Amino acid sequence: MDYSSIMQAFSAVLTPSTFMLLAIGVFTGILAGCIPGLTYTMAIMLAFPFTFGMDPISGITLMVGIYIGGLSGGLIASILLGIPGTPSSVTTTFDGFPMTRNGEPGRALGIGILSSSVGTIVGAIALFALGPAIAGIALKFGPWEIFSLVLFALTLIAGLSGQALSKGLVAGCIGLLIATIGYDPTGRLRFDFGMPDLSGGISILPVLIGLFAISQLFKNIEEIRQQTLTLNKEQVRIPLKQVFKDMYVERWNTLRSSGVGVFIGALPAAGAETATFISYDQAKKFAKDKEKYGKGHPGGVVASETSNSALAGGAFIPSITLGIPGDVAQAVMFGVLILHGITPGPGLFQNQPVLVNSIFVSLMIGSIIMLVLQTLLLPILIRIALIPNTILIPSILVISCVGTYALNNRMFDVWCILVFGLLGYALDKMKVPLGPVILGFILGPKAEDELIEALQMNPSFAEFFTRPISLLFLILAAGSIAYALYQQSRAKKKDRSGPEFNQFI
Repeated sequence: MDYSSIMQAFSAVLTPSTFMLLAIGVFTGILAGCIPGLTYTMAIMLAFPFTFGMDPISGITLMVGIYIGGLSGGLIASILLGIPGTPSSVTTTFDGFPMTRNGEPGRALGIGILSSSVGTIVGAIALFALGPAIAGIALKFGPWEIFSLVLFALTLIAGLSGQALSKGLVAGCIGLLIATIGYDPTGRLRFDFGMPDLSGGISILPVLIGLFAISQLFKNIEEIRQQTLTLNKEQVRIPLKQVFKDMYVERWNTLRSSGVGVFIGALPAAGAETATFISYDQAKKFAKDKEKYGKGHPGGVVASETSNSALAGGAFIPSITLGIPGDVAQAVMFGVLILHGITPGPGLFQNQPVLVNSIFVSLMIGSIIMLVLQTLLLPILIRIALIPNTILIPSILVISCVGTYALNNRMFDVWCILVFGLLGYALDKMKVPLGPVILGFILGPKAEDELIEALQMNPSFAEFFTRPISLLFLILAAGSIAYALYQQSRAKKKDRSGPEFNQFI
């Protein structure tokens, strides 16, 4: 282990100018993440031209700051408004927003912020200590393994459906159906109904904002004359003792979810959403009080935010060791290096050890900056929950429409958020969970792409069962379905025996 390069990396990142760039990047990422429609990917792309005149370490440090700040910033809107700031923070809404509704926004935000910081640190340590080893495992993942992994993630629809398994499956199918609009992986056009705007498919942000933001606004309109919340002074502060107690209780959940985030992040194209859904499902299955999940359980926030932020360290592993960017944000970040004539790949560790270690150092220091900035901003952020609906609803509607329009500069996306807002509102009225819709929409295309690629390489389905890693995920998928059916059967028996048992009490 080259300690001299590590010390040089610390010296480079801690210089006043580079440290300031890291802080600015984290702050920018937090703002981008907390505004629905303005993702950290867009913020990284906007910041890219500013790196032209910087040295490689300064440029990549700025990008890393935006990246980790954006991954964490999505929790703010998710917890306070029930609107995912980023696609990867969808699962944070499941328990974070109910905690706000229960009068505990400070506790929910405190847990989310601390979980994000811990997850980022775990991801950084994994990048530093296990990067080459994890990259070697990730290299064994072909389209067969990725498809089986995504299939396993799709079986989590059952876990997100609660007691309404049939409604959850219907919701998942709706998401899969929406995802089929546009060109398929072989280039054939599907379900465009003669509308040119549908030929390119429907973007994730209009669906996400429509289902969660607009549908939530429609529900708030029903109680437009009511104040959103009435909070006392204690509730608008972070209850530090309670937050640290919650984190201690959820310590195994934290480690497990961080591990999932690192591992999924190291798989090219697997996606942060896959990590958060898997982590949330596993946290719920291992919890003793799993019936409280979805109603304001701290474990749900911990699972979502630790895996979401740990993904940052994992995502750098294939980018640095293999030269394979895991997503658009990674590709833009490493465009900074290519701009300076540095090619990411296996030789980067030997040729640029200080640069590689500066990424690790930026993640570590950036996590602390993120923790401090969000904590300092918390007294202001919590007061968002106190804004009357008469002001909050039109403000969020305008911001959501502007963010959606900015994605592709077309009004079609703005109309989409209205359509999906009405759909989300209708599904909520019918007690159909929205989580499976998003899960099916996000993961459906990934499963289809990997399946088509696998069959093009080998038309035999036997390959999915003869490759050990692929077979393992298929077994896990079958086990997940069986466990969900067992849980539902057990719950029905308990409901039937309940009234009879009460007669003897």
